[in-house]
Amino acid sequence: MRANPNYMTSLGYFPLHRTAQTFSADMVKILLRHGALANLRTSGERIIEGLLPLHVAIEDTCQHKYLEDNLLADESYRKGYVEYIYKLIHLLCLPEMKIFLDTIRLLAAHTDNVVDELWNYIEHGEIVPAAILLLAAQRRFRKLNGFDTIKNRIDDSIFSMIREGCGLQIGKYTKAAKQRKEKELRFYNALFLVRILLKSGEALDAYIQTHSEASSYQEVHGKVSAILQNYDVGPLGKGICVEELKWFDFFLPSASMVAIRLYIS
Repeated sequence: MRANPNYMTSLGYFPLHRTAQTFSADMVKILLRHGALANLRTSGERIIEGLLPLHVAIEDTCQHKYLEDNLLADESYRKGYVEYIYKLIHLLCLPEMKIFLDTIRLLAAHTDNVVDELWNYIEHGEIVPAAILLLAAQRRFRKLNGFDTIKNRIDDSIFSMIREGCGLQIGKYTKAAKQRKEKELRFYNALFLVRILLKSGEALDAYIQTHSEASSYQEVHGKVSAILQNYDVGPLGKGICVEELKWFDFFLPSASMVAIRLYIS
C-alpha cells in the first residue's frame, strides 16, 4: 500500500519501535524488508528521547517477570559474586526468553554502532541489558571483533581506576573509595560475563534455538550448566567473588598486568 515505514507518530516513535515492544520477529522482518530504519531514535516531549528500537526491545526484556523476580532483589551483584552472572545466563536460556532474544538479534543486525550500544550498558553498570544484548547478538559481535573491543575498553577502564587509586590517598571507608570500589566490581562482573559468552556463546545460542518449549527449568539449568562446563567457564563454586578472580590472566591482558604491577611497585 506504499505506507511509510519510517513515519513518526504523534508520540515521537516509529513503527519499528512499536514492533520491538510487541516482540514480533516476523513483523520486524517485514518492516525491515520494506525499508524501515533500525537507527531512528525517538524524539519529542511525550516520550523518552533518543531510544532506538533495539533499546526498547532490550529494556522491555529486562522487565520480564522471570528476570525481575529473580534478579531485582538479588544484591549479590553489587558485592561482585559471580553466581549472579550464572543465574542471569540460565534465565536467559529459558524457552520463554527465545522470542525476546530473536527480536533483539534481528534489530541488532541492522543497528549501527551496536558495539558502542553494548559499551554504554557496561559503562553504566547495567549488567542485565548488557547480557541480553551480548547473548542475542553475539554472532554479530564476533564479526565486528566486538568481544575484543569491549574487553579492551573494560581493561582500559579498570587500569585507569587502579592507577587513579594508587595515586590518590583515599580512606578505605570514605564515600569516594566505596563508589570507586563498586564501579570496579561492575567492570569485573562485565568482564567475567564477556569471557563466558566469548567462549560458550555460540553453543548457548544453538541450544536456545533448538530446545523444546516444554523444557523444565531444571532441565534447562542442567543443559546450560553442562555447556558452560564443557567450555571451561562453568560455575566455580557458590559465593565466589570476582574480586578473588580479578588477577587471573583471563581478566586482564598480560601487558596490562605487567604495567599495573610495575606501577604499584
